[in-house]
Amino acid sequence: MRNKDLLRVAAARFISRAGGEAAFFIGVWGKAAYELHATPAQLAVLMGTLSISSIVGTVLSGVLVDRYDARRVLMVAEAFFVPITAAFLLPAGMTQMTVLVGLLGLFGAPVMTAAASFAPFIADEETPIGTVNAWIEGAGSSSFIIGPAIGAVLVTVVGMHAIWIFDGLTSFAAVVLVWRVRVRPVQRAGREKTHPFAELRDGLRYTYSHRSLRYPILLGTAVWLGFGSFSALEPLFYRDVLRTGVATIGWMNTLFGAGMVLGAWLFTRLPSRLDTARGLAWVSSLVGLGALAYVGTRLIPVVAVGSIVWGVIIGVADVLLRTRIQVASPDELVGRIAGASHMHRQMGELLPLAVAPVLAAAFGVQAVLVGGGLVLCVIALSTLGEAAAVDRLPVLRVSRPPGLMSTADEPISPNP
Repeated sequence: MRNKDLLRVAAARFISRAGGEAAFFIGVWGKAAYELHATPAQLAVLMGTLSISSIVGTVLSGVLVDRYDARRVLMVAEAFFVPITAAFLLPAGMTQMTVLVGLLGLFGAPVMTAAASFAPFIADEETPIGTVNAWIEGAGSSSFIIGPAIGAVLVTVVGMHAIWIFDGLTSFAAVVLVWRVRVRPVQRAGREKTHPFAELRDGLRYTYSHRSLRYPILLGTAVWLGFGSFSALEPLFYRDVLRTGVATIGWMNTLFGAGMVLGAWLFTRLPSRLDTARGLAWVSSLVGLGALAYVGTRLIPVVAVGSIVWGVIIGVADVLLRTRIQVASPDELVGRIAGASHMHRQMGELLPLAVAPVLAAAFGVQAVLVGGGLVLCVIALSTLGEAAAVDRLPVLRVSRPPGLMSTADEPISPNP
């Protein structure tokens, strides 16, 4: 690998997200469910706060990425992350926990948006966008292997506070790594900077008015609607259905992360015909079925295998979705379009939180999680007609130098 900037970004993504995954699964979910004995409603409020604050951070960070580039936004957001993680060391009940999680979402969203915006600006002829996304997503997915495992070890051997110290250190390390990254200048195609809110409006208008962007972003929203109930109920699945300890959440998500890494690698080996809107629809339907393999039984060995299988499918889906969006995104709108995509992701996770506690009380935690996977499968398959129409759009390159396109064929046209 000659692209040193890609290696630095991938390393920063791996290290930072490893701390974030340890903090989320053990520090947030584990503490809320096992130490603070949160109810489904309290977990829904906690995760709803995280989603709303993430939406705000995502919308703002998209404009910032397009103005100042992904490198600067990532560095600043990671720097702010350090004192926030330190605040979790203070004693807290569910109210204080909810406030801090809100800050976590507000400053964590720019990290996600910036990481999702790097590929077009560090890709080259030897490492095109699809390959860059596979590396970055693979690095992020690798954090699922080590992050929850480190969290499980730290909470068992040292205690909960050690997790937040680890999270802060990983954010600092990410700043140091990204410091040396060089990004290609944005090609603005004649557009000039305007008021930030006008830029935000322009980005959203472009996203929604172009079919080749609108389809993958809305389908991505459906995927995260299927995940929404997991945000509030998955820790309760371990506590009340499987009746395991908090460390099991970490170990199972380590297996899930291994699956995601394999999926990101597998994407680079799949035939190029999968890199289409129809391919995205089929893979998204498999994401729904994969959820059933994960939560469909009460047998720990089956849950373990299911977490790996589900992780592989999601690993492929993440790279495919991001590549489909980026190849149809003009340089000067990459950040805002990535922000719109992440905003839809957070909205997709947020909406089910309003009904998940009620449904769980009526039908049980496991039944609701299984139902979410089935709903996603049906929604994804119902969009195959629209996906075929998107794939038939005439081909048109976006404003990007030759050689920086997807590893698949030409990008789908951004024309409506």
